[in-house]
Amino acid sequence: MSRRSTFTDQSVTYGAIGATLDPDFLRYPPAGFRPAEDSVKLGSGRERFERAADALMTWGVQQGSGFEVTDASPGTGAQYTGVAYDADGAPLAEQPAPRTEQRFAADGTPYLTAGMTATLVRRGRFRARSIPVLVVYVVDDPDRIGFAYGTAGPAPEHGEESFILERRDDDTVWLTVRSILEPAGGIRRLFAPAQRRRRRELVKRQLRALHPAFPS
Repeated sequence: MSRRSTFTDQSVTYGAIGATLDPDFLRYPPAGFRPAEDSVKLGSGRERFERAADALMTWGVQQGSGFEVTDASPGTGAQYTGVAYDADGAPLAEQPAPRTEQRFAADGTPYLTAGMTATLVRRGRFRARSIPVLVVYVVDDPDRIGFAYGTAGPAPEHGEESFILERRDDDTVWLTVRSILEPAGGIRRLFAPAQRRRRRELVKRQLRALHPAFPS
């Protein structure tokens, strides 16, 4: 059974919240949006999964790829659990109750939750770039955990990114990064090719952020 907590009380700068969960959006994105999906094997075993989960759910990918996470806030508004389906894709007769418990990493740091807002700050040579984000859903299953955030203010690109960690049937642990993004409008569209190159470099850093071969 899949459990998903989603937050819908605040606005983001794009439509289709949850697009990174929908295979159709990834295969057939709206006009102007670019989908992407990349995965990396982090190792194997329950211990590797749990350590990676602790890092992932406390902004480890963002911090490990060069961002400072500032102004983090739990936000306000109700959270609800997404619809659970059986193996045939039919909704279960008994749906899971809303999840309200807070989870913590081994060092006591609280896991991020749906509805949390934050600002991702990347400091460059001449100036810092800030991107407001809103965590739009959290996935929390025994062998699958992660979250997605959407842009919630001015940014070079608008859309959604997800970071999902899973322990597969063969005991291997994988991190998958998905995104569906649209370049900002106006004159910024002239710099779209350069932005795409920066995006690919960022994804490489994101995939390395939790990898034991690339200690932070």
